[in-house]
Amino acid sequence: TILSILLASVPAFAQEEYSKQEVSVQAIGSFVKSTWDKGVEQTASNSGGVLANYRYFFNKNNGVEVNYAFSSNTQSYGPQGVDTRNNEVSAAYVFRMPLKHFTPFVLAGAGGLVFDPKDFAGANTQTRAAFVYGAGADYNLSSHVFMRAEYRGLVYNSPTYGVFNGLDRTTHRAEPSVGFGYRF
Repeated sequence: TILSILLASVPAFAQEEYSKQEVSVQAIGSFVKSTWDKGVEQTASNSGGVLANYRYFFNKNNGVEVNYAFSSNTQSYGPQGVDTRNNEVSAAYVFRMPLKHFTPFVLAGAGGLVFDPKDFAGANTQTRAAFVYGAGADYNLSSHVFMRAEYRGLVYNSPTYGVFNGLDRTTHRAEPSVGFGYRF
């Protein structure tokens, strides 16, 4: 009888209310750390962009996300600068803690950055693998609509475009963002 009561209660626990899917669009800032190697400073101009995000949750706390971001900046190696379009694609594990009004979360994953030079003779488009990590919180505006504030960090090797060979180095991009999303 005790076993039948326990088995009968399993569906009640399984029907816990939570949103399984989310989409969001956020405005991002892009801030790349300057590095020095072989007497040459590699920098990138600060810029802004857009981040689109889709999340799927397996239960109320654990899920995965995929992201696409676009920004544009100037990558500089000493006095030489390359105007660049940056495309970012990433996937990450997300852990969230839904509360009444706020839902804080952390994430970690991997992705790729595609650096597409605009008008620099001989420069080639280049893709770099990246480690992605972050944290943030959603503020519930209704049962489905939320506002998101987030910080994402990306660690990757800087692009060389096939021109600045030997000058690539590990760098860090900080991406604070704010935007809106929808849960369903």
